[in-house]
Amino acid sequence: MARERPTALLLDFDGVLRHWDPAVAAGVEREYGLAAGVLGEIAMHWGRLQPVLTGQVSHADWMSSVADALSESVGPERARAAVEQWQRYRGEVDADVLALVRAARAGGVRVGLGTNATDLLDTDLAELGLVGELDVVVNSSVVGVHKPAKEYFQAACAALETPPARVLFVDDEDWAVRGARAAGLSAYRWSGPEGLRYLRAALGL
Repeated sequence: MARERPTALLLDFDGVLRHWDPAVAAGVEREYGLAAGVLGEIAMHWGRLQPVLTGQVSHADWMSSVADALSESVGPERARAAVEQWQRYRGEVDADVLALVRAARAGGVRVGLGTNATDLLDTDLAELGLVGELDVVVNSSVVGVHKPAKEYFQAACAALETPPARVLFVDDEDWAVRGARAAGLSAYRWSGPEGLRYLRAALGL
């Protein structure tokens, strides 16, 4: 039996609606004499990342821990300066995906942001001009559980006031897509703007 057409869209943030230019981190690493890729490697270490994604520590504390980890190689002052400079860049909005969001909402589809994020998310949304562009924001650090847990997707569907079977989830990570499907949502693996035609058709736009 064919699934019913989705009436809500749940979008991942990083890698879908927001993109990061890797040249920014690379430039900071060169300037401060750090190994290539070390900022992301330290920040994304799961033991350091998981607590901030579930609201156990703040974004500021997370970044302090990254600076502490760098201190041995460049000293505490340079480590803090490098992290602060790196963090000033907050990424860029994908204009094509934002256009999809606007078209979906204009067509009566509820749109939510479904992201593993820190307590800096609201500030980022404001800085990127995204306040008011989404019906709901489902932030793992507020929910207390992160994708791909079933409980995360249950919370997202509740926020969208839409049953899982009528929600289309879009993410650039396979593990998140699999988690959404296991929770009963439709899910699409985002790999770039070539997916826009499919998503528009799936939503009846």
